[in-house]
Parts: sequence; structure tokens; C-alpha cells
Amino acid sequence: MTDVTKANPTKYKQLGFYLDQTGCTGCKACQIACKDKNDLPVGINWRRVAEYSGGGWSQDESEGTFKPNIFTYYTSVACNHCQDPICIRVCPTQAMHKGDDGIVSVDASVCIGCRYCEWACPYGAPQFSAEKGVMTKCNFCQDFLAEGRDPACVAACPSRVLHFGEIDDLRKKHGDTADIEPLPDPKITKPNLVITPHKDAQKSGHGHGVLANPNEV
Repeated sequence: MTDVTKANPTKYKQLGFYLDQTGCTGCKACQIACKDKNDLPVGINWRRVAEYSGGGWSQDESEGTFKPNIFTYYTSVACNHCQDPICIRVCPTQAMHKGDDGIVSVDASVCIGCRYCEWACPYGAPQFSAEKGVMTKCNFCQDFLAEGRDPACVAACPSRVLHFGEIDDLRKKHGDTADIEPLPDPKITKPNLVITPHKDAQKSGHGHGVLANPNEV
């Protein structure tokens, strides 16, 4: 399901993603679909699913009992095609660029694989391909959009909690929350991302949980 009219991607002003965190089960179908569609090798994942966990036990002194208050929630994240993409600012060859549809892409023909964009991006979106010697990243499935299809990650979500569309439309419908742990402060790059927070979600920089699957993200 999509929040935009299916048409050529050049009609869009600024595309973004929406995640309803309350219904995300962490199944990673979106991640697998992205990897399969783009034939990504081991070690490169343009979309990742972060598991954030925490909590402990609380004591009810009146009853002399202990109660658990543990939590876990999931965040599916790819390139957020930011309003102020730091990857573009640090790229010495202008390989990183932003199109008229707001999609941030990498031009492999001029990329020198310096990895500055990878180090600068707070979301870890650009990823180095040792085989090709250049940076790679989510391109919003531009070929699918041109055919009137949803991005692979969106189409694969079994819970239908991952969507895409014009970011202004998504924010009108779902709000503008994007500062959820373990994601960085959105003020850094102004990501085109909207999240409906899980009931236990914590704000970026103020969480008391931990990333439960650091090797995966």
C-alpha cells in the first residue's frame, strides 16, 4: 500500500518513508526484500531493522513483590533522503547528489570510494562495496517507481506498517516524529522520515535501553 499516486517518480517533490512502529514485529521482510531486489552481497544492507530493548524489575513494597517492566521495539530504517544530507556536503567528487524527486543517489562513475559519506551519515546509509570500489545506497527503488510499483521494502511488509509518499502528505497524516531511539537527533540532517512511536519508544538521546542487535545494523 502506498500514500502516493502511482506514476513516474519525477513528479514527486520530496519522497519519504513512514513507519508505524506500533505494528512492526521485527520480521526483517523489508530488509530481505531490499537485499534480494538489489542483489546485495554479505555485509551490505541498505535497509536494516534495529531492535531496541531495555527495562528491568520494579518493587511493589506494599505487596512485597517485584514486577517486570521490560520492553522491546523495532525500527526499520534505510536512507532517509534527508533535507540536509550530510553525505552530499562531504563528498569531494559530487558523486552524492539529490534529484528533483528528493531522492539522494550516488553516481558510481565519479565516486572514488573514499567513504567520507559513510563516516558522516548518522544513519549509516551509504555503504562501501569492496567488489565495485564505490559507495552504494538505497535509491528508493527508482526503477520500481517508474513502473508504478512500490519500493521493494514497502511491498514486502506483511504487517503493512511501512509506507512511502510525499513527505508533506505523510506528516499531515501521521505527524512529524522522527526522534526515536536508537536513531540520531533528526536536527542533524532533517530526515524525510515519519514514525508513529511504539508505546515504549524513547526519544533520541534520552533512552535507557540498548541496541540488542548491533552486529546487524
